[in-house]
Amino acid sequence: MPEIKKLLIANRGEIALRIHRACHEMGIKTVAVHSTADADAMHVRLADEAICIGPPSAAESYLNIANIISAAEISGADAIHPGYGFLSENAKFAEIVEAHGLIFVGPKPEHIRTMGDKVEAKRTAGALGLPLVPGSDGALTDSAEAKRLARDIGYPVLIKAASGGGGRGMKVVPSEDMMDTLMAQAGSEAKAAFGDATVYMEKYLGNPRHIEFQVFGDGNGNAIHLGERDCSLQRRHQKVLEEAPSPVITAEERERMGGIVAKAMADMGYRGAGTIEFLWEDGEFYFIEMNTRLQVEHPVTEAITGLDLVREQIRIAEGHPLTLRQEDVIFRGHAIECRINAEDPRTFAPSPGLVKQYHAPGGMHVRVDSGLYAGYKVPPYYDSMIAKLIVYGTTRQGALRRLRRALEEFVIDGMKTTIPLHQALLDDPEFQEGEYTIKWLEDWLAKQQA
Repeated sequence: MPEIKKLLIANRGEIALRIHRACHEMGIKTVAVHSTADADAMHVRLADEAICIGPPSAAESYLNIANIISAAEISGADAIHPGYGFLSENAKFAEIVEAHGLIFVGPKPEHIRTMGDKVEAKRTAGALGLPLVPGSDGALTDSAEAKRLARDIGYPVLIKAASGGGGRGMKVVPSEDMMDTLMAQAGSEAKAAFGDATVYMEKYLGNPRHIEFQVFGDGNGNAIHLGERDCSLQRRHQKVLEEAPSPVITAEERERMGGIVAKAMADMGYRGAGTIEFLWEDGEFYFIEMNTRLQVEHPVTEAITGLDLVREQIRIAEGHPLTLRQEDVIFRGHAIECRINAEDPRTFAPSPGLVKQYHAPGGMHVRVDSGLYAGYKVPPYYDSMIAKLIVYGTTRQGALRRLRRALEEFVIDGMKTTIPLHQALLDDPEFQEGEYTIKWLEDWLAKQQA
């Protein structure tokens, strides 16, 4: 059984720091890779070794496979953890890592490839027994076929890019007379964003919630689920706040759906951490996609299960069995995560800059995942998320009160952040009651700005 002694972290920011901490708690040395813009980043300062892999552009640094592999060989690392984003769901990268005799802390390359193609993912999910949104069996070839299918499903329908995500290459078609135009637009957007014009169709759900299940497999036919997260609070398909468990899912639904996703992963022979994402409406779950990596919002699952997900990823990559059996997983209390971005809380314009003062909130059951410190300059080249605030309470109301207190303590001086946005959200009665859907935040923001 291979033992990881030195791990290269192929990422940056808070997730790189998160992986470094887990490694050091396991007695594993770390290698940070960084662009020239990240030379002063906290994970670079704390890692046992640091290697510059290129200029600020992600394409020339964090997405530069040759430079990352070279860094692993130079440093003598025996494993690579990709974090999330960047190369984390790149099957070719996973294959190259393993071809160089390194351990890839992530799923098998073939599973990354299967689930990275939305059409193939849907086909696979259906074969594994996951409930699907009614739609096309595969890629759409022409608008005549699309119109025939849409008549059967019923309008409105959603045309989606087979590759990529983030809302690009996605169009809601309200009626047949709009199909030709909107299908062409979705295809051209998909081509421009992902280099692939392939699109497929799904029934458009009117006002669902976004519910995702955390899963873990050992790669040998054993798998468990760690419950669900509610990620419905989104702006332009980007998550803003997540909580676990969902305010609307019953224990019976959790057990039933969790059992289905765990069995699917076991049957697939899945290895490592994964997230099965669903739309949920009127008590029904509909599979939308699977993320074959660690999620940004993984800390809320850690809070309610007591399991260190990064540690578990590393243990599985070493060939160990799962730490827990399904009957050992106990869900306790409620956790909420706020994504703190360096953005204007009203216009969402990026606001990178120098951190003049920094004070993270503390106290019982308050966690901050961030690479910020006073004197650090937030670079303008990457994602605007600069911190995650995670709170835990024995009840949802207790977690909300703790979140309010923690946000009051949080100081990031020198740039605009979305802390005021989260504070305003906490004051909304509908949010307080957990009554929201994936459309709710956009409507709420529109009212705030009216």
